Amino acid sequence: MTGSEVPVPPSFRLAYVPGVTPGKWVRIWNERLPDVPLTLVAVSPTEAFGVLRAGGADAGFVRLPVDRDDLSAIPLYTETTVVVVPKDHLVAAAEEVSTEDLADEIVFHPLDDTLAWEQLPGKPAIERPETTADAIELVAAGVGVLVVPQSLARLHHRKDLTYRTVSDAPASRVALSWPQEETTDLVEEFIGIVRGRTVNSTRGRAPTPPQPKTKRKRPETGAGAGGGGGAQRKSGAGKSGAGKSGSGKPAGKNTRGGSGAPKGGGKSGKPRRRP
Repeated sequence: MTGSEVPVPPSFRLAYVPGVTPGKWVRIWNERLPDVPLTLVAVSPTEAFGVLRAGGADAGFVRLPVDRDDLSAIPLYTETTVVVVPKDHLVAAAEEVSTEDLADEIVFHPLDDTLAWEQLPGKPAIERPETTADAIELVAAGVGVLVVPQSLARLHHRKDLTYRTVSDAPASRVALSWPQEETTDLVEEFIGIVRGRTVNSTRGRAPTPPQPKTKRKRPETGAGAGGGGGAQRKSGAGKSGAGKSGSGKPAGKNTRGGSGAPKGGGKSGKPRRRP
C-alpha cells in the first residue's frame, strides 16, 4: 500500500463566533466519539460563512441570518441584548432601559455588529469601530456606549464597565450551520448532540422490525379434552355429598376421634327388648 492510499483518520472541525461557548457540546462529543478528535475553529461573524463554504470547518455556531441557498441551519437560542456603559454612568442606576433612553448618547456601531437594526439608537459616532473589542475600549474611555448581545458583553468584561438590558432592541439568534452538500455522518452526530438526542437514539439507524406475537393456546374443555374433563369431574366429586356426612363433616370419621364403625364390629344403637 502506497502512502497516498493510507486512509485518513476521521476528525471533526467546529467553527464558532465570539460569544458562543461550545464547551458542553464538545464534552459530550468526546464522551461519545473518543476516537474522533474535534477541533475548534474561532472565526469572526463576518468570516464564519466563508469558512464553512471553503471547507475550513464541518459545521459552525453562527449568528442568524443564514443564506439558505447553500447552507443549512438549526436555530438554537435567542440572546438578550444589553447596553455596555461605564459603571458610573446614569444608565447603570437602572435595571432595564429602552432605546429612547439612549437618545442623547453616542452609540457605537462596529463593523462586526450582528444586530439587525431598522434604526440605530442614539447619536452616531464619527467613525465606526472595526470590531466589538475596539468599541469596548472606546466605551471604557467614556466616549460613548455600545449595544451588543449579552454574551459579547460578558466576553469583553472589564471591571470598570457594566451592562443593562435594552428592552426594545433587536435580538441576536445563534444557530448551528453547515454546507447542505456536506451533511456527513459526523455532522449528523453533532446535530444529534446539539438537539439533545441520547446515545441510544434510533435516528439514522434502521429500526428493528416488529416481532410476530405468539398466540397462547386456549385450554380445551369438555369430556373429550384429554385429562381436563377428568379433572373437572374429580373436583365436582369432592364437593358432592358423597364425600361428606349429612352434617357437613367428613364421612368415615367419628367426632370423638375414632373410625366410623364402633369397636368390635357390632351395630350401633340400643338393644331391642324381648317380648
